[in-house]
Amino acid sequence: MKRINLILLLCFLLHSPAVWSADNTTVKVSAQSQSTPLPHYWSLGVGAGRANEGLRASWQKQLATAHRECGFRYVRMHDIFNDDMFVAFPQGNGSIKCNWQYVDDVYDAMLDMGVRPFVELAFFPSCLAAKGSKTQFWYRAHVSVDSTRFEAWHTLIRDFAAHLVGRYGVEEVRQWYFEVWNEPNLTGTGGFLHGTRSDYFRLYREAALALKEVDEGLRVGGPATSNFIADHRHDGEILDQQRSRFYPPETINQQQWKGVWIEDFLNYCAKEKLPVDFISTHTYPTDYALDPESGRGRGAVRYVHSLRDDLTWLRRTISQSQYPKAEVHITEWSTSPNSRDRMHDNLPPAAYIVKTMLDCRGLAESVMYWTFTDIFEEKGGAQSPFHGGFGMMTFQGWKKPSYHAFRMLHALGDEQLYYKDPVIVSRNSNGGQITALAFNYPDEYIQKVPDMGDVKNHMEASSKHIDISIEQLPPHSTFIIETLDATHGNAMRAFMEIGSPDAPTREQSVWMQEQSEGTQKEEIKADARGRLRIQRTLLPWTLMLIKQK
Repeated sequence: MKRINLILLLCFLLHSPAVWSADNTTVKVSAQSQSTPLPHYWSLGVGAGRANEGLRASWQKQLATAHRECGFRYVRMHDIFNDDMFVAFPQGNGSIKCNWQYVDDVYDAMLDMGVRPFVELAFFPSCLAAKGSKTQFWYRAHVSVDSTRFEAWHTLIRDFAAHLVGRYGVEEVRQWYFEVWNEPNLTGTGGFLHGTRSDYFRLYREAALALKEVDEGLRVGGPATSNFIADHRHDGEILDQQRSRFYPPETINQQQWKGVWIEDFLNYCAKEKLPVDFISTHTYPTDYALDPESGRGRGAVRYVHSLRDDLTWLRRTISQSQYPKAEVHITEWSTSPNSRDRMHDNLPPAAYIVKTMLDCRGLAESVMYWTFTDIFEEKGGAQSPFHGGFGMMTFQGWKKPSYHAFRMLHALGDEQLYYKDPVIVSRNSNGGQITALAFNYPDEYIQKVPDMGDVKNHMEASSKHIDISIEQLPPHSTFIIETLDATHGNAMRAFMEIGSPDAPTREQSVWMQEQSEGTQKEEIKADARGRLRIQRTLLPWTLMLIKQK
């Protein structure tokens, strides 16, 4: 009943008139002015569920589309050593014989489409995990450390790396990344490492040494820890939830949030003289320690600048360590860490993504959205195409607003001519084409991230009026204006129009694909003097791409 009421409310809001106040922004820029570099760190990589899902034709088709349209060059996924990949076969003498044909199948497909693996070295094959190992997710990822098998772990990683180099060549594999584990700080039952912080450090040590044993040029990093915190729950060897502290909305953004285990990890690696080519961690604008049943931690949601704050802290921490040149990779990021958060399916994340990515320029080598597809089964299959999944595409391949956000960011040039919220103007160094992107992340949401409990208010947020003038263009040059808003390219709205069927027909699926790609497009031209002027009112959460043909 709650779901039906929510859908009806969304329908009402999307089709009802509202009154918005508008901020005014005037932008004047020359197409020939000096620029600064605009690296597309938002499209270096993207997340996926688990390696076995990469064997599916639909997964590969969606990745090829995302690579082509959004520019993603690496994919990170869980559980490359899961038993369903049939990697490790225990022998009678206690050794392990490995077979990599399932792994090869996934990696071959990725490389053939121009996408490289960002390899997550996790979790254990069952024969390397502790007896009676704890498991995670429905596909039973083994996470319990056997303290007598660290050498076997070293051998597994060495043999894996040697196989990759033998199959793909050392020059190719040197361009990959090898990240040790996933969120090892979430220890204990229900976590991703049934062990201690010291156990993880030993796992990292053995993996790093094994990789460098194969080739010194292979890149390794960690600690791949979960969300930033502002308390002491992770100070000890294992997670202590009794030390969790929750901050109310009025003070949550005044705290110093820190990456988990980062400082300890850097100190450990320096002491042991271990390589650290990059630091990886995860950051979401919510506190992981939410307890929705009791209400403990309710409202523990940070503001739109939380990623910028976290990256600033991380860069400073690395610069003060023995590894000041280590790259920074945020290997998971989204509006929330919940794979059943219906906000993932809706319009506001698009503007959130664009604003956050533009505001964090220069602070990381990559921020990887989690994930590119809802072909994702941590909690098993979903009951409906739209279920709040992490993916920027549904299981069927319908594109969500988050997908359009990354596609439009990818369309920007590599030179920045102007940026100030809500407009960026860029130029392509190869050809000089001008591309601008305007967005409306409403000012009243600067201090919070929209959630589904706030649906009425977020659809009635303020609009922004923009007046953009671009001069010194070729006379009569043509531009395409493409708009994503509540009624154009918003797949969730289209889905509600056909009654939100849990099992859409083939005809409905085709129509939904068209609607999910149905942003509004119009063509305009510069005048005889080479001046283009665009005046528009952007309704809340709207994106507008302005691209020279």
